[in-house]
Amino acid sequence: MKNKKDKIKVGISVGDLNGIGAEVILKTFQNNLMFDLCTPIVFASTKALSYQKKTLNLKIDLHGITHVHQAFHNKLNVLNLWRDPVPIEPGKPTEEIGKYAVDSFIKAVEALKRGEIDVLVTAPFNKETIQSDIFEFPGHTDYLAQELDGKALMFMVSDDLKVGLVTDHLPLKYVAQQITEDKIIDKVNTMSHSLIQDFGIEKPRIAVLGLNPHCGDGGIIGKEEEEIIRPAIKKMQEAGQLVYGPYAADSFFGSNNYKKFDAVLAMYHDQGLIPFKTLSFGKGVNFTAGLNKIRTSPDHGTAYEIAGKNIADPSSFREAVYKAIDIFRKRKEYEELTEKPLESSYDDSEKRNRKR
Repeated sequence: MKNKKDKIKVGISVGDLNGIGAEVILKTFQNNLMFDLCTPIVFASTKALSYQKKTLNLKIDLHGITHVHQAFHNKLNVLNLWRDPVPIEPGKPTEEIGKYAVDSFIKAVEALKRGEIDVLVTAPFNKETIQSDIFEFPGHTDYLAQELDGKALMFMVSDDLKVGLVTDHLPLKYVAQQITEDKIIDKVNTMSHSLIQDFGIEKPRIAVLGLNPHCGDGGIIGKEEEEIIRPAIKKMQEAGQLVYGPYAADSFFGSNNYKKFDAVLAMYHDQGLIPFKTLSFGKGVNFTAGLNKIRTSPDHGTAYEIAGKNIADPSSFREAVYKAIDIFRKRKEYEELTEKPLESSYDDSEKRNRKR
């Protein structure tokens, strides 16, 4: 078993309590082996999680705390944010529950920024019920991009497939006007750096998808490929990057062409997420790459239709916890290797000279 000091503190925002978030959290940590990997801290209330635990007939001990430093290393810790009973109605989207979801998320991000937790894993919330005067964001990624340092990239990752997006939660009618050379180059650079530091891939090979059907058919069905996407790819290739495309999205995944690359950059949300979820559902993780802190989440939503029925599969949430831990360790290794490479070489040389 790992030393307590080595355990990674995993902060967890509880998401929509009328959805399946609490269920997949509780089911994930029913397995005691998870406590060998990390110290989990759920930002919610013991009353709310105890209610879910009892309703779903799940066997797990909860440890209520009022500050992160009180966390036990072999328990599912619950940082109590609310004293009052939470009006939980499984399967029903409500603004009141949306406020609890936002409060959990914001408090968890604050703890992440202060270094009280090492990584953040977010359970899903409802993008409609979370809207308020204090939270006017279409999702987790946009808020994190505002609060943390770096350039955020929505990066869907599994062992076999990694897909990043140029645009994410944006209506289709606005996508084309948001596709620019600079944005494509920025997203590829963010993706490439993440593949190197977070996944240990030394020279990433990246495929870029086209925007239009058949990549525009030479401009007949759209000019973005010829005027924006190809020039961006050419600039990156001239800079020595292993970037290829554009590829027609309709055949790229079905032909297994994606297997030749370390990652794929899609132009918009469904172009990337439909194939990703088709090929990796239950094993996929949503990772916010490019920021100075690590956040992951499962690849599914609130799933109101099965909430409260004790049939939700925790696989993707468990993978999100695993992936956050893996990325945290990879990033530490990368920082150690790149922090003072010249001094390291000098030290090695000195050691060899002393042996002579």
